[in-house]
Amino acid sequence: MTAPQRRSTWPATTVVAHVVMALLTVIILVGVRHLGADLWQIFTAAGAAVLLHVGAVVAHRRPRVGYAIGALAMLVLVTMPFLGWSPSMLPSAVCFPLTLWRLTARVSVRSSVVALAVAALGIVLTELVAWARLPPDIPVWNRLVEGGLLMLVVGGVWLAALLVRRRHEAGRRAESERLAAAVADERASIRRDLHDVIAHTVTVMVARIEAAAVTTADPATRLELGDIAEAGRDAHQGLRAMLATLSPATVAPRADSRPREVPISLDALPDLVASAASPLHAVTFAEVGERRPLSLSAEVAAVRTVQEGITNALRHLQPPVEVAVRLRWTPAEVVVEVLDDGGKALRDVGSQGTGLMGIEERVRTAGGTLSIDDGDDGWMLRARLPTKEGT
Repeated sequence: MTAPQRRSTWPATTVVAHVVMALLTVIILVGVRHLGADLWQIFTAAGAAVLLHVGAVVAHRRPRVGYAIGALAMLVLVTMPFLGWSPSMLPSAVCFPLTLWRLTARVSVRSSVVALAVAALGIVLTELVAWARLPPDIPVWNRLVEGGLLMLVVGGVWLAALLVRRRHEAGRRAESERLAAAVADERASIRRDLHDVIAHTVTVMVARIEAAAVTTADPATRLELGDIAEAGRDAHQGLRAMLATLSPATVAPRADSRPREVPISLDALPDLVASAASPLHAVTFAEVGERRPLSLSAEVAAVRTVQEGITNALRHLQPPVEVAVRLRWTPAEVVVEVLDDGGKALRDVGSQGTGLMGIEERVRTAGGTLSIDDGDDGWMLRARLPTKEGT
């Protein structure tokens, strides 16, 4: 039975239990009347039983109030003057441990300990009053046995409620931690996607604007394009600062005026490479070997590796720059390499970003390895990703 089904049957079960206990209480009170109890005593006990049921119902929403009502009803039953009378005779007295259960399950441990002490004090008072009214032919140990049993019942109810409460709290903590971990993973994934998409697009945009500024003959146009390129670099720095300090909520669209889907397929690599080329940025693509099937995570990691390699070359190196993208296939793996020639010189772009860490995480998740080699002429970013056959 599922949790919603249990919740839907719980009210009906509660009503049936209250009706059964009330009927049994009426039968007991009729028997007590035949044993010689006065009519006012019967009505007093009946009123206390009604209070017990009311307290059990109220405790479901307001446990402290419900427990107080139940304790008052039990006090009335204890002090009712009748020879041989004990509140435990009434089936409705079961409502009092129920109020203790709900109180223990809802309030602090300290408050539940106070409630347990009140219940224990009530049992002691009950047995003292019953012992004072004990007929001569009934041994005293009967009261001790009854008191001990009542203590065991009340203590067992309190302990069981406490254990159930702690189990629920542990379950809630585990669920909260699971949700927090899921949210953190999702935010990290979104953050990586946002970096890969927007950072790459802005970098390519700035590189092409710089190339246009160099090739134009109009000084005013060259100055305007230089200002636009500088604004693009500022936007890129602002994006990096936002990614470092804020939790991203959504993946933004591409920065140009023509909406395009984020490339996550190897088939999109030629267009991706071509879009990064300009008169000052020679970006080439070559693929060697027979293409093999890749898992989705490996294919995304390969595309993002190419994006990050091109982005870093265009961002960190002064043009002219040559970047070569190579895919080398074997039956077991695909090797993705992005090489640059070092450009004219290195740019001063401030602090380092987190793009390579994100790529390393993607490659590692896909079962591959990432390496960065500093050669004599430039840098090479290499990712080794397993094919489905290799996996």
